[in-house]
Amino acid sequence: MTESVIIDGRRARGDVSRRSVLESATDIASVEGLDGLTIGRLSGATGRSKSSIATLFGSKEGLQLAAVNAAREVFIATIIEPARREPRGVRRLAMLMRNALLYSRERVFSGGCFFAATSADVDSKPGPVNDAVRTALADWYSYVEVQLRYAIEAGELSVGDDDVEQLAFELVALDETANTRSLLMQSDKPYRLAATAIRNRLASAGADHVMLEVLDLDR
Repeated sequence: MTESVIIDGRRARGDVSRRSVLESATDIASVEGLDGLTIGRLSGATGRSKSSIATLFGSKEGLQLAAVNAAREVFIATIIEPARREPRGVRRLAMLMRNALLYSRERVFSGGCFFAATSADVDSKPGPVNDAVRTALADWYSYVEVQLRYAIEAGELSVGDDDVEQLAFELVALDETANTRSLLMQSDKPYRLAATAIRNRLASAGADHVMLEVLDLDR
């Protein structure tokens, strides 16, 4: 067996171990926040030694950054990529918001939206972890706004250019409120309320009701 084959095999096993540990790490952080995500806490949850986890991530900060990146990949794969199957405009926007609501409702992470849970931990603590969470959320907010602009350019929404940022803020805020209230009240009802509010808000902005049917979460 050549040395390169041995090295490649070790890397593959390391990648598998890293992904497995990160699944637990992101779930813990979604419930306990990033401050609660430590090498010791993860060791207890996974049954792996502290030294093996430290080897994979180096430090608590390295672990936290890896968890943020892993959660971002899940967010994109669960919410954004499926919506891209729809044409740009209201159809994609509506599917995007549906996916965001279902991502939280179906508890992809035990604590609901990973970024809603972790942003409260880092919002007043400058540093690389704060930067990573802020960048992920800024990209999400920007993506929603871009989809609104596509819908306006296609003539599917009647919204002034100055009002796009406001409307994007409202749509995301409804999604975030549904996540928070559902966790607090232990109820799925906030998701239906938010979906209805998003549908009504887009309809009032000129969207065709047919394009908004995906926001019926019972469909």
